[in-house]
Amino acid sequence: MKKDARYSCYPFMREKASTVDFEIRTDSLTTHLGVALAAVKKEDVQVVAEDLLLILPMAYHVNGSVRGKLAVTEEDLSWLSERYDFYVRHVKEEIQSFVLPQGTEAAAALHLCRSEAKKSYRILHKVSEEREVPAILFDYLGLLANVCFVMAVFMNQQAGIAEIPFISKSYPMKKKKENNNEESI
Repeated sequence: MKKDARYSCYPFMREKASTVDFEIRTDSLTTHLGVALAAVKKEDVQVVAEDLLLILPMAYHVNGSVRGKLAVTEEDLSWLSERYDFYVRHVKEEIQSFVLPQGTEAAAALHLCRSEAKKSYRILHKVSEEREVPAILFDYLGLLANVCFVMAVFMNQQAGIAEIPFISKSYPMKKKKENNNEESI
């Protein structure tokens, strides 16, 4: 007798391969992107909402590109790179240091997306130890994490919320030299 499908949340759940963990993690990433989109729409920042509407299905394309056919193209990566450059042009001053993940609801949601993209990248590395993985998937996820970060900072900027720099007690920052002709103190 066939098992009732209502009791199965995912057909590959019992597999031992890391592919399953990757697919579950990228599903979480996509879900977080959906939450971020809802928050961005509430804050009415159209450019970010439009970009997230295009990124949202791409996260599922990344998801299926390990087990199935590669669905991420160089054009997709190029578009995401252009979006990164767009946001960096607007938030260049705010991203000169490591900042705390805070601010508007949308910014916080985008910081969660950033974290989920990094987790997806890490699980993809585990998958790559078991099978061949197209390099473009690593590139896309790494860039996506960075796009989510600059989008978060952009959302705070649009709301007039200042970034809060994080000063690490574990990794002291080296002071930048003001002028090569001055002596070090």
